[in-house]
Amino acid sequence: MKQMPSEKKKPSILKRATEVLNISALMTIPPRVQYGALPWRMIDGTLEVLLLTSRGTGRWVIPKGWPHDSFSSAYSAAQEAWEEAGIKGPVTSEPVGSYHYEKIRDEGGAVDCVVYVHALEVAEQFGDWPEKGQRDLKWFSRNAAADAVDEPELRDLILSFVPPLPYS
Repeated sequence: MKQMPSEKKKPSILKRATEVLNISALMTIPPRVQYGALPWRMIDGTLEVLLLTSRGTGRWVIPKGWPHDSFSSAYSAAQEAWEEAGIKGPVTSEPVGSYHYEKIRDEGGAVDCVVYVHALEVAEQFGDWPEKGQRDLKWFSRNAAADAVDEPELRDLILSFVPPLPYS
């Protein structure tokens, strides 16, 4: 019987795929998008920023949340400001910046989020709103607000924010 010359065994399709593709990069889940409002006002020429506590961890944050179907990012940011902080006012049509954070889910686990932030000049602050009693609210000077938040990119956004003119 005639022997066949030895053939090299072909690598498996999975092995070949991992050599060609960056599987870990392909499996990376992009951050989830949220929209937020940077609530601000001018008092005697000094910029103040309104922060609120998160329901889960109690850390100081800005109003933010998931997109509202069929509405603009500016509308979604303004809606979150109303629901979470009981505030209304003119909001920038375009984001003034963005930041990343890790959201701890109620059901456990975490998800990476990017928040596109719209500036909201607070014209009205109501005594009653949907999430009243679930969060604390506090007005801070710009520097104190930047010191109070945990996320470095949000800190930088607060410090670099320039209110659009004219303001009330």
